[in-house]
Amino acid sequence: MTDSPLSRGGKRERLVAGAADLLHRKGIAATTLADIAQVAGVPPGNVYYYFKTKDDLVKAVVDTQAGQVTALLTELDALPRPAERLKALVRRWEAMREVIARHGCPIGTLATELDRRDDGLDTDGAQPIRQILDWVGTQIRLLGARNARQLAISLFAGIQGGALLANALRDPAVMTGQVRHLERWIDTLAADGRS
Repeated sequence: MTDSPLSRGGKRERLVAGAADLLHRKGIAATTLADIAQVAGVPPGNVYYYFKTKDDLVKAVVDTQAGQVTALLTELDALPRPAERLKALVRRWEAMREVIARHGCPIGTLATELDRRDDGLDTDGAQPIRQILDWVGTQIRLLGARNARQLAISLFAGIQGGALLANALRDPAVMTGQVRHLERWIDTLAADGRS
């Protein structure tokens, strides 16, 4: 037995984990509730007990992503210096480089797909990104930079751009190269802050 989110937890948790996986790999339009039920090991009729619509399940995936981002940022806050925290953040994308090369960034691809809508899920889908940008901005301010928001956007654009290119080229090394570049850039920010 594996220890994946799909092999543990209750039916609702398995449905959300299955939906997150399928939405990332196949996209919203190509993913059916029956597909999600099958991956989660839940009878198809039971899906409606937990989620009235596919959009309700998509919202649960976004909420789960936001919770995962909160947990990650809390974990990173335990590191002693802002530059270390920022480097640890960008290394998370390197750790996912194989998945990113095949399917893109889970956060970025879902946010991009939801952005095409105008029903509230478009703004919900951007919540994990807003969380990361706010946190990165705080870390950059702690380094002494004045234009922290713009620098936070630059850092996250570097992550997402690397993810997009790694996915388009199906080349995980692109993500690794971009992470190394961002680590050097963070060192430059830290050095400038000490001047």
